[in-house]
Amino acid sequence: MARSGAPLSRSGLRGREAELEELQALIASVARTGSGGLTLIQGEPGIGKTTLLAEAVSRARAAGFSVGVGKADELHHMVPLSSLAACLLHGDQPLLSGDAFADLARNHDQRIWLVERLAEAIEARAGSMPVLIGLDDVQWADPLSRFALQQLPRRLRTSPVLWMLTGRREPAGPAEEVVAATTGDLPTVTVSLGPLSGAAIGQLAGDTLGATVDERVRDLLDGAGGNPFLAVEMLAGLRTARASDDLVPSGLVVGVRGRLRSLQPGTLRFLQMGAVLGRRFGFHDAAALCGQPSATLIAALEEAVCAELLDDDGDQLVFRHDLLRQAVYVDIPPSARKALHREAARRLVAAGHRPIDAVPHILRGALPGDEEAVALLQRAADDVLSVTPGLAADLMTRALELVPSARPLRFMVGEQTILCLTRAGRNREALSAGDRLLADRPPLETFSRLQAALGGTLWNMDLAGELRRRAETALAVGGTAPEICARLAALRALALSRDHDLVAAREAGETALHAATASGDREAHILALSGLGEIALNVGDNAVALERFAALSAIDSAFLPEEIVAHLHMDDFESGERLLLQAADKAGAMRQAMMLWAQGQHDLGLGRLDDADAEFVTMERLEHEVQVPVQQVNGRVIRSRIALLRGDREAAREHLIAAQEGLAVKPNPGNTAAVRFLEAVHAEADGDIGLAVDKIRQVQQEGFFMRWRLLRDWVDSAIRMSLRGAEHELAEDLAAQAGAHAERNPAVPTAAGIAAQALGLVKNDPAVLEHSVELLKASPRPLARAAAYADLGHALLAADRRDQAVTALAHARGTFTESGAHAAAARVQRALEGAGAGSRRAATVQRPVQGWGALTASEKKVARLVAQGHTNRSAADLLVVSPHTVNTHLTSVFRKLLINSRVQLANLVTSLPEG
Repeated sequence: MARSGAPLSRSGLRGREAELEELQALIASVARTGSGGLTLIQGEPGIGKTTLLAEAVSRARAAGFSVGVGKADELHHMVPLSSLAACLLHGDQPLLSGDAFADLARNHDQRIWLVERLAEAIEARAGSMPVLIGLDDVQWADPLSRFALQQLPRRLRTSPVLWMLTGRREPAGPAEEVVAATTGDLPTVTVSLGPLSGAAIGQLAGDTLGATVDERVRDLLDGAGGNPFLAVEMLAGLRTARASDDLVPSGLVVGVRGRLRSLQPGTLRFLQMGAVLGRRFGFHDAAALCGQPSATLIAALEEAVCAELLDDDGDQLVFRHDLLRQAVYVDIPPSARKALHREAARRLVAAGHRPIDAVPHILRGALPGDEEAVALLQRAADDVLSVTPGLAADLMTRALELVPSARPLRFMVGEQTILCLTRAGRNREALSAGDRLLADRPPLETFSRLQAALGGTLWNMDLAGELRRRAETALAVGGTAPEICARLAALRALALSRDHDLVAAREAGETALHAATASGDREAHILALSGLGEIALNVGDNAVALERFAALSAIDSAFLPEEIVAHLHMDDFESGERLLLQAADKAGAMRQAMMLWAQGQHDLGLGRLDDADAEFVTMERLEHEVQVPVQQVNGRVIRSRIALLRGDREAAREHLIAAQEGLAVKPNPGNTAAVRFLEAVHAEADGDIGLAVDKIRQVQQEGFFMRWRLLRDWVDSAIRMSLRGAEHELAEDLAAQAGAHAERNPAVPTAAGIAAQALGLVKNDPAVLEHSVELLKASPRPLARAAAYADLGHALLAADRRDQAVTALAHARGTFTESGAHAAAARVQRALEGAGAGSRRAATVQRPVQGWGALTASEKKVARLVAQGHTNRSAADLLVVSPHTVNTHLTSVFRKLLINSRVQLANLVTSLPEG
């Protein structure tokens, strides 16, 4: 019998002409404009999504697109990146070679890094031809593929990359998440497929049975409800009946079950075993599940293929449609299904499959008390933790459910569950799970292990006081292994880093470090060094902090951002830049968002406000994507300050509101101090000096002002506010703190210079301010120098030393202008004009909002490189920034230039006058 699908390859599109036209228009648009697009073809099973996708792919290929198409599978939806792998590795011109993908897989210890590498590979192909990436049944996509699909279309929106997805309306979630993530960033079209019209179904019947379709057949086809797959299955049965001159079988089931009744019992059993394994399955795996040698099932395989129930692609067997598999699967009694899934998991592992391949069967077949299943879930969770921590957390939660409360295994599984939930950012769940386990009165050593496991959870939740209490309780219990004692001691020190008594905290940290060294426990060593580094920074001992963080990054390179920032606190920007370059070469091991924090701090310190702002924007986006908000509050505080320096009061206010909202989520003392200071700055800008001074006092209620590392370079602003508010005592206290900080850091020019500046402001002494300017000449921080020159200029004017004042103010104005701090430069300019030096006015014109003139210097560099044909990666390498930052700059470029493709950018840049 001819395959029922074969003669319908074209007629399968009956009634879909309008939808196909819409897809054709999107294909043409991507090819013509050179910008990206996304479409979701949505509808119930069998409604024609796959057929429509196949036709659209065929047309795109004919139009010169490089095509990669894959299909997600319900029972294989957990293997990280398995869904997208099919899109990237298959086709006439795979987007990635098998070797390249294997290399990606070996390094996928970070989701953001992996997505960036995938983007680079796709972008490189899109540089020579438009690209279509299609994924069928996106509702079954694995978690990492779903994550990538939410990022990649936006990341590649300026390249000719068209994403075509198909998905069911139920289960809802994955498809809608992808569309929501891209809405507003690139053209997005949702094509909803409803039932075919009666006329279209009639055309299908005519295509299959001939020109004449009698009324009896039409009535029967009404039962298909406009579903083309069901109609085709019925027509295949009718065609068979006519070929044998049989009457239409009475009671023919609408759908596919009627197709199964004629099969040999052995074939039906073989299909049932395959249905348990999934839509795609191995012949040998199905034979093993049947309990028969493979050779004895060849006849059954042949019958299933001839009946057009299975396809054989040479590697695996595939049910021709999900509905076929489901029809076979639902006829297996539920209790038998459970047992078969459990047996399938056992046999897959025995055959050498990865644990994650067997997990879907475990989830369907394991019963409470199944320790073998628990062990398999633990192994699978460990395998996927680094790249899909949410999945790992789900697997361990299920594993914990399978272990009865009475068994000691429960505590070991519980410890791993806590760690996975914490890694996934699900801290409240982790704490709840831990407390339930602790309520079961575990043995003393287990009690301590669980408290140690909860350490990271409590730290992430900003519960430093609770962390300290629990660590001390566990340490007091005794009877704990040395390595767990060392971890608890280190966690206690880390908690104390947020305490007021930092001397005691440092002593605790040193004790913890000795314990970690003696025990040889790597985790304890990392925790102890981290705690000591935090304590040293909070105390203001920058050299000690650098020593601790350098030792920490030597143990684990993921902590290189902390070492870079520690170098910056020492004014050693040269070493910081060297390490940033080093990090770019080993980005796979880095925490991407924290590296951007370090890069942003580096550029902010050097007065590169535009670059710093772009890096903090990107950092916040990456933290949001992985749902681990660490520096978002501080980032917004800095961005608000940058906006005020530039003169963008509206943006500054938006950042203030975002910082306040972030503080509500993470109300730790450092965040509180930073936001209160920012509120003071805004109050001063609004002319409410009383409120500004009140906010400065609130900062000190959280801890002395110089306790907060983010604020140290801004103490001059706090002193000016205090003096304007006639709070001289407060100003003196702040100056004394700055002086003490400088004494602790004699090798840091910025600390010495700011201390002298603070004293000069309090004493209103031009000589001391002149000394601060001399000290700051050795500082690499231009904004600190400019502020000191401005203060000196104002003091000299007050002392009626006009010529010297004009020189100092002009120097401040020039430095502010060079950094893009136009509002600060304008304030200095007004002072110059008041001194009668208006003729020496420098341009402080604000940038326009749109057009080439609206671009920052960094954006213009990125725009010119991309216009020359550079990818984000190659442009990033030339500019010594991250590809993420280039993408942020490029997004801003497109918005300001009102364009949406690299082709348009190239045309625009070419038309610009030289120079």
